[in-house]
Amino acid sequence: MTTSHKFTVALVQMRMSADPAANFSAALVHIRQAANLGAQVVCLPELFRTQYFCQREELALFELAEQIPGPSTAKLAEAAREAKIAVVASLFERRAPGLYHNTAVTFDSDGRIAGVYRKMHIPDDPLYYEKYYFAPGDLGFQAVDTSAGRVGTLVCWDQWYPEGARITALQGAEVLFYPTAIGWHPAEKEEYGAAQYDAWKTIQRAHAIANGVYVAAVNRVGLEHGDISGNRAPGPGLEFWGGSFLADPFGRVIAQAGHDAEEIILGEVDRSLIEETRRNWPFLRDRRVDAYAPITQRFLDPAQPGAKHAGETHKEKK
Repeated sequence: MTTSHKFTVALVQMRMSADPAANFSAALVHIRQAANLGAQVVCLPELFRTQYFCQREELALFELAEQIPGPSTAKLAEAAREAKIAVVASLFERRAPGLYHNTAVTFDSDGRIAGVYRKMHIPDDPLYYEKYYFAPGDLGFQAVDTSAGRVGTLVCWDQWYPEGARITALQGAEVLFYPTAIGWHPAEKEEYGAAQYDAWKTIQRAHAIANGVYVAAVNRVGLEHGDISGNRAPGPGLEFWGGSFLADPFGRVIAQAGHDAEEIILGEVDRSLIEETRRNWPFLRDRRVDAYAPITQRFLDPAQPGAKHAGETHKEKK
């Protein structure tokens, strides 16, 4: 890992076509473009090889999955090595017959696989039927070293959970990458769209502040029907809202893309700012790790005997 105080990250906001091969080729071009712009780490959106197919439950779509390592990781490793840039890429993993994951792979600038992360939180909402396709991750939250810096990767629905961000940050991640596929149901956009996007942005800025790290959210853009080679989901589709951004440890947005176009945005990760922010806001120092055992419970029912004192692990002496 470099000893420099700073490194540059690039977020690739993409528009996906119905042709997986074309999407993959475009991603490789974007990786080279990011490197030419001076980036040392580049992150692609969630499941960038295809349109977002989880808008429906269809058995044939499991054929999109592949093994890791496999054909896609080989091509991505080559691209990382040739461009001399670390790459974060989200793939549909075929782990075994009948067992699939939504998986992010981090490649170092020499093409080596530095880390494999399987999405931990799997949604099941209208047009986001991910539980049909993906088993929950079982590799845990993790941070890995690259030639640029130490990074952590979580995926989309993970971005709403402070526990994942905290555990990844505690392992020394300097930037949390969230490859994402999130958008509006067209019928809801007018009434709820602004509030939904603001909530999405706010929760991730909060992760940056609470942990004293950089947070990078990398979304796709465009109206999609999960069209794969002419086979699409019924209904109005999803309008992916783009808005990819990089926030610093103070929660300030230092780079942001628009809502309706492909973009590569760049931002600088400054280790000295991480140090300075954590000195002024010493949240990690003041954590009460002795009192957090209840966080592992699904819910603390106030009617259950002893629930009122579930957070007490010892009696403090006056």
